[in-house]
Amino acid sequence: MSDPGGSNWTLLTGHGHVLVEIARDPEARIRDISVAVDLTERTVQAIVADLEAAGYLTRTRNGRRTKYSVNRDSLFRHSAQEGLRVGPLLDLLAAENNLGAENGTAVGDEATGGEGPQAPTTPGHRPMLRRRRR
Repeated sequence: MSDPGGSNWTLLTGHGHVLVEIARDPEARIRDISVAVDLTERTVQAIVADLEAAGYLTRTRNGRRTKYSVNRDSLFRHSAQEGLRVGPLLDLLAAENNLGAENGTAVGDEATGGEGPQAPTTPGHRPMLRRRRR
C-alpha cells in the first residue's frame, strides 16, 4: 500500500499496537509481537513493561513461556478520552474475523461481496497481516 501523503505516521502509537497484538494473542512471544508491529524486540519489551506498570496488562510465567492478561477495564490515559475504558476499542481492533454485523462480510470486502482473497488457516492459527517495511 502506498502512502499518498508521503508521511510515515500511524493512527496508533507503538503502545497501542503492542496492546492490540497482546489482546489478539495473550501467549504471543515478544519476537512475534515485534514482527507484527514492526518494532524491535527491545522496544516491545520496554512497551510491555510500561503497559504492565500502568496496569494495562499482567504477565504470568509458565516455565519458559509468558502469558499476558489484558485489563480491559483500564482507562485511557489522555484527558480527551477521560472515563473511557480500553476494552471496547480492543474488542474492535483485536477481533479475530472483523466481521461486519449487518451482512457477515469481512470489513473492507464490501466491494467484492466478501469474496476477497483468504489466507489459509488451520485450527489455532490466525493469519498475520503483512506490514510494509520502512
